[in-house]
Amino acid sequence: MYHIMMRLFLKKGREESLRRFHPWVFSGAVARHEGQAAEGDVVEVYTHDGVFLATGHYQEGSITVRVLSFRPCAIDAAFWEAALRQARALREATIPAAGTTAYRLVHGEGDNLPGLVIDVYGNTAVLQAHTIGMFRARHAVAGALRKIYGTQLAAIYDKSATTLVSKDNEAVPDSYLYRAGETGRVILENGYRFAVDWEKGQKTGFFLDQRDNRRLLSQYAQGRSALNLFCYTGGFSVYALGGGAARVHAVDSSQRAIDLVNENISLNFTRAAPHEAFTADAFDFLHNSANHAYDLMVLDPPAFAKHKGALRNALQAYKRLNVAAFSRIALGGIVFTFSCSQVVNKIDFRHAVFSAAAISGRPVRILHQLTQPADHPINIYHPEGEYLKGLVLQVE
Repeated sequence: MYHIMMRLFLKKGREESLRRFHPWVFSGAVARHEGQAAEGDVVEVYTHDGVFLATGHYQEGSITVRVLSFRPCAIDAAFWEAALRQARALREATIPAAGTTAYRLVHGEGDNLPGLVIDVYGNTAVLQAHTIGMFRARHAVAGALRKIYGTQLAAIYDKSATTLVSKDNEAVPDSYLYRAGETGRVILENGYRFAVDWEKGQKTGFFLDQRDNRRLLSQYAQGRSALNLFCYTGGFSVYALGGGAARVHAVDSSQRAIDLVNENISLNFTRAAPHEAFTADAFDFLHNSANHAYDLMVLDPPAFAKHKGALRNALQAYKRLNVAAFSRIALGGIVFTFSCSQVVNKIDFRHAVFSAAAISGRPVRILHQLTQPADHPINIYHPEGEYLKGLVLQVE
């Protein structure tokens, strides 16, 4: 028998979302509780009249419980091992066996583990906790990873400092939870080589969610002049060159990112590769690039909206960015445009791009509608997990 610190009882009629397997319980749905719980404790959720609904992590705030299971169960070593084995089986079915050594192993609610992200880079797993419950469980998660991967795993790195703040507002330090050998810093993606800095880089070190979209871009690159805005470590630049682009310019406001771009170009091509990287603001670069003729552009900005209160300004920023791109792209050019803001849905994003096209006064047609790859699965009961939206456009 397992011990539960607290039982929460919902208001009458507020259980329907859980019965439809939505993995969040909001504070406004809770009528009362029995027992006491600290943030991160495992609690159980019941209907107003005592029917069991779910087991999950408790946290103060608008989302009170993030569901780990819709049946009574112990959240123990066996639970973590079973969940991670299931996640790995999905990746083995969807990630190419050759040519790719990096993938997302756990994608929060998409893998029924809300608040947890795990990316695998060769022989290193990088863990990020987005909730106190997952942060408290990090050693149990690391133990399950070691059991599942065995000697294939040389290190497990916890990088939760940027995603979690302790109650006393002191950032939790990043650290290795396990390290038993050398960790390879260069990964393969569809045969291309990339250097990954999981200790100092953004997110877990690399944007794995654009893998399939980068490969699609290479199909449009032959003979084109390409501009990669918000390039970070240059993933789209490498694929453009690999696809035969005549010239590639990469732009990012971070000098550290530009250094990584140049490193990744050198890992894959000779010094004669037609590539140049610029440390600059993307909007300023577009404004000052009137003399450059680009017929392939990538617009992959960071999230313009991290909460609903910023949605309106974010949509204006997406519109402004796409207006600038449409005014600079050559006749018949191709634009890959993205939003990774979770609070911006597909309809809102498309409307922002439509408005930009109308302002530009140029005919635009959609060639592809893009999203995140299969190792970033979306729980159908949690549509909020579909954060990456993209369109491939031809501008006449």
